[in-house]
Amino acid sequence: MDMLRGEKIAEAGLTDWRKLGQGLHARYVVGDFGTGARFVAAVGEAGDALGHHPRVSIGNGHVDLKLITDDAVYRDDEGTEHVVEWVTQQDIDLARRITEIAADHKIVADPASVSVIELGLDTARSATIAPVWAALLTGSIEAQGRGCLGDDIRDATGRVPILWFGDTDEHDTPRQRFHIEVYVVPEVAGQRIAAAVAAGGTVVDDSNAPSLTVIADQDGNKGIVCVDMSAAKKR
Repeated sequence: MDMLRGEKIAEAGLTDWRKLGQGLHARYVVGDFGTGARFVAAVGEAGDALGHHPRVSIGNGHVDLKLITDDAVYRDDEGTEHVVEWVTQQDIDLARRITEIAADHKIVADPASVSVIELGLDTARSATIAPVWAALLTGSIEAQGRGCLGDDIRDATGRVPILWFGDTDEHDTPRQRFHIEVYVVPEVAGQRIAAAVAAGGTVVDDSNAPSLTVIADQDGNKGIVCVDMSAAKKR
């Protein structure tokens, strides 16, 4: 299936779901583990009917779901097709069905609470160093370039965060190369930034806000608050 751009995802009007990074995410609040398990079982049956399933995590009082297609098709400007991990129409269809199931089970969503962590590493030699990180993070160099157009490290089981490489020039002077990217939903981005600043952090670059806001701690270490505005325009 073709991957869907952010605008198309926004047009779907998925009230329970938010796009963070490459996938759709939802959190449903449950009173106990049994309620969560029954909800997941119903979601599984719906997935069986559609031939597609979410990634699921059950925690204390919540069920977290992620929808993504492992073999979405991306066409570049020359018309060449690439297989990537991204949202497709089957994810939209299943998200809508899961929302209906949640309503049937009298379970409410908490979309403002979803968040995703990714790792970024700036380098001029991603193809050289990527196999090391693939083996270190996942145990297999096959994770390099999986579901992406570059050398990103993506574990097929989702055990570890995605590691992506940002292009940079070679340099002799030491500087921070690793950084953490925190994907949050638009409605809480300001609150998250304000909390970091109140805790002693500093906004060092908001030129691309609200999509990207760079926060530094007191030692100068940087993290980025990320918001996918393309999929939120029509909310």
